[in-house]
Amino acid sequence: MPIPNIIAIDGPAASGKSTLGRRLADSLGYLFFDTGVMYRAVTWGALLRGLQIGDEIVVTYLAETAQIDVRPPSKDDGRACDVLLDGVDITWETRRTDVEASVSPVSAYSGVRQALASQQRRIGLRGRVVMVGRDIGTVVLPEAGLKIYLDASAEERARRRYEEILQRGGQADYAKILAGVRNRDEIDSTRAFSPLRAAEDAIILDSDKLNADEVFAKVEALCR
Repeated sequence: MPIPNIIAIDGPAASGKSTLGRRLADSLGYLFFDTGVMYRAVTWGALLRGLQIGDEIVVTYLAETAQIDVRPPSKDDGRACDVLLDGVDITWETRRTDVEASVSPVSAYSGVRQALASQQRRIGLRGRVVMVGRDIGTVVLPEAGLKIYLDASAEERARRRYEEILQRGGQADYAKILAGVRNRDEIDSTRAFSPLRAAEDAIILDSDKLNADEVFAKVEALCR
């Protein structure tokens, strides 16, 4: 059986989707496409143009008219992929702190999600891609050859994020992180367009009792 040409990985925030997706893409020689970079691209574009992030209409129009592309990395500078906005490489601009602070409301706008789902699908149908998000298997690429829904309890996901911050030398409040994770879950699972859920034919992996290596081994075996 051939390796699936399109692999979709969905799941809640901090479930380990991106870690799994990038490692799997590297193993297969595929494009790693975390769809979160598209929302960051729109956010950066809005900030660059001086648009009000709280103005859903103008931000949605930007998402509908901007040409966003995601390609394999062209530089060996730690990037997982190239992110282009209207032909301009903005890969590292999408990681700016002002983008981080503003991307959450942008990603919640239904018009933005619909516009970007179309762009994500355009890129995904090129094939040889591991696409990571919250609605890939259900909305963006329902024809994906392999669909993984990576899950974990809110408590476990908060614990991982808490420990990650401490390991970087930062300070963190576990209770606040847990509250944030639960709030994001509520937003993702109740939004009108493409709410977070597992596709009917997705393989559900609960990673509460699995480390990153064990999750990767299971999914790589499914691919091969």
